[in-house]
Amino acid sequence: MTTPAEIPGYRPGTWIIEPVNSDVSFTIRYLGVTRVHGRFNEIAGEIVTGPAPGQSSVRASIPAASIDTSFPGRDSYLRGGDVLRADEHQELTFTSAGIRAADGSYVLDGDLTIGGVTRPVSLALEVGGFAADPAEGGQVLGLSASATITRSEFGLSPRLPAAVISDRIAIRLDIQARLAA
Repeated sequence: MTTPAEIPGYRPGTWIIEPVNSDVSFTIRYLGVTRVHGRFNEIAGEIVTGPAPGQSSVRASIPAASIDTSFPGRDSYLRGGDVLRADEHQELTFTSAGIRAADGSYVLDGDLTIGGVTRPVSLALEVGGFAADPAEGGQVLGLSASATITRSEFGLSPRLPAAVISDRIAIRLDIQARLAA
């Protein structure tokens, strides 16, 4: 497993996710010929980097109502009872269960909850690094993560067949977090 010395600037601590400098996006195939892209406009959470990378953890939450595909009608449908059920389940959450080395990189294992349904998910994790922020001061951490989930496992749009929208949803996170004081 990679050691802290192999990650430039590695620093144990508690890091608060900065929503303005982070992006949570997704892609799903539509009608088998194109892709629909979307994002969540809000995210909150913290990353705790341990003495060694494998001792780190992540907790994050995303308001379901912050979904944005640049098409208000579709966004309203996605917030509704057939997909995210945002009135009843206001947040999507992720809680890590562990970090492990894989092929010279890391995998972040955890539990993802969407619409009240929790499933294990493994995210391919890329550590962007640790750096001093010359503009705002303090220390920042950059991470990217990706995974593909199966919408049927989360009960998302159960009445729409895979010929209309794919059963697979690609998720991408680009996260900047700031060291807590």
